[in-house]
Amino acid sequence: MKRKDFLYLSVMSFTAAMLAKMPVFGTPIPNDVVLPGLDVAIKKRMADVALNAAKSAGATYADIRIQRTLNQNIATREDKVQNVGNTETSGVGIRVIANGCWGFAASSDISNESIAAAAKQAVQIAKVNSKILKQPVQLAPQKGYGDVSWKTPIEIDAFSVPIKDKIDLLLKVNDTALQNGASFVNSAMFVIKEEKYFASTDGSYIDQDIHRLWPIFQVTKIDKASGKFQTRNSLGAPVGMGYEYLTPKESEKVHSQTTLYRNRYDMIEDAKLAAQQSTAKHSAKSIEPGKYDLVLDPTNLYLTIHESAGHPSELDRVLGYEANFAGTSFLTLDKWKSGKFNYGSNLVNIVGDKVQPGSLGAVGYDDEGVGAKKWDIIKDGVLVNYQAIRDQAHIIGLQESQGCCYAQSWDNVQFQRMPNISLQPGKKPMSPADMIKNVEKGIYIIGDGSYSIDQQRYNFQFSGQLFYEIKNGEITGMVKDMAYQSNTQEFWNSCTAICDEKDYRLGGTFFDGKGQPAQISSVSHGASTARFNGVNVINTSRKI
Repeated sequence: MKRKDFLYLSVMSFTAAMLAKMPVFGTPIPNDVVLPGLDVAIKKRMADVALNAAKSAGATYADIRIQRTLNQNIATREDKVQNVGNTETSGVGIRVIANGCWGFAASSDISNESIAAAAKQAVQIAKVNSKILKQPVQLAPQKGYGDVSWKTPIEIDAFSVPIKDKIDLLLKVNDTALQNGASFVNSAMFVIKEEKYFASTDGSYIDQDIHRLWPIFQVTKIDKASGKFQTRNSLGAPVGMGYEYLTPKESEKVHSQTTLYRNRYDMIEDAKLAAQQSTAKHSAKSIEPGKYDLVLDPTNLYLTIHESAGHPSELDRVLGYEANFAGTSFLTLDKWKSGKFNYGSNLVNIVGDKVQPGSLGAVGYDDEGVGAKKWDIIKDGVLVNYQAIRDQAHIIGLQESQGCCYAQSWDNVQFQRMPNISLQPGKKPMSPADMIKNVEKGIYIIGDGSYSIDQQRYNFQFSGQLFYEIKNGEITGMVKDMAYQSNTQEFWNSCTAICDEKDYRLGGTFFDGKGQPAQISSVSHGASTARFNGVNVINTSRKI
């Protein structure tokens, strides 16, 4: 992320954690004015200019992304609007192979002359790079799809909803929280629309329209007597959906210790509950450290999946090609080659998935023209695969890419990014209530909190938003000041039960960072509530 973009966003005065996840923005555009993008026929002619210029200059392979990204963000605090950002960025990125080596160039000027010049520059860069080449690029074969298109299935384009309506919603969220006891409340909404046209010398001309939405808030309650504060963040997920996500439906609610949400989010209801629960946290008892059976709601488990399964199964981390943002991976090739590396219990099935509706990572095709798919990474507790793209596939004996290639913007080169990584539901009928009945001493955790993980994605610590003590099969009350610690193998091997598909929900992260220069992408993680036995719990408020 660029420094100027951080500065641009800093006026929102959000929490430090939230600020670290902000997206890249482009040129400011007027609010509520979104002009149509280029016609697909024009984009195809532009693509042919690039591909022909690259081939004429000596490229053996070339692809072009013609991308326009719209970003909208609105931030409020209490009864004030802090920021409205409405931006657009567009241009072309051209990637080539020449002399067996990659080259890349980009241009914000979309004239034929500039596109051809960028293509030739990419070839020149590849040829210069090839002087230090050790092994030529080996691309997995990919058929050309011809002229195809894909669009995120949405009911309401969030960019068609007036800014005022979004501000009114956020201010109502804030007012609801304040009316129910909150001392402070921040709320925000992020909307992204990516118009991507991909073409390659394989014969693909792919037009895609990708939508994402993230409404979020944080409620703070101050105890005036002690001066201490408690917070509760929103429990809605970022989604690959339209504005219909913010039109609540009773049928999409899950009633547990608090109300949770599937494909529709009642942000106002959640803000009311958050205010009440942040108040209740003050009188909750502080957790006694020790071993507990943990019952983890998907709103908590998604982050553990992301860090302990998603990042370690990225093949570039496994190979040591990527180490930014928390290191490489303990899931080394020798473990995969053994065919019997025990990652978790036999209940643990984790998949890579680029097709799940409503997820942040769902696309029709990735950024090197590979069709989206779903595949096993952990099967019956054993490591069976990784996440790979076209120039990595041969390393693990794949005949085709898994379609994990992505670039944040037209001026970034595409590389391997995490697809949706999800824990598959249990096969036996089981609800969270059924699961809790069988827990003698445990904690039921809802929502994500702070976390840390080591440089090989092995030893970790995760916290949460809401903690409920379980004794002899019943929830006895709220506790606080807790985090759980484990290592990836021990944790996933302690998984003894997973609720069925009726409890399956998506969580996710809007701004997952990776690479150098850093890029962001959005990814979802699905799960049903799961039980983990005998996990070490610490008290986070105790001082040494």
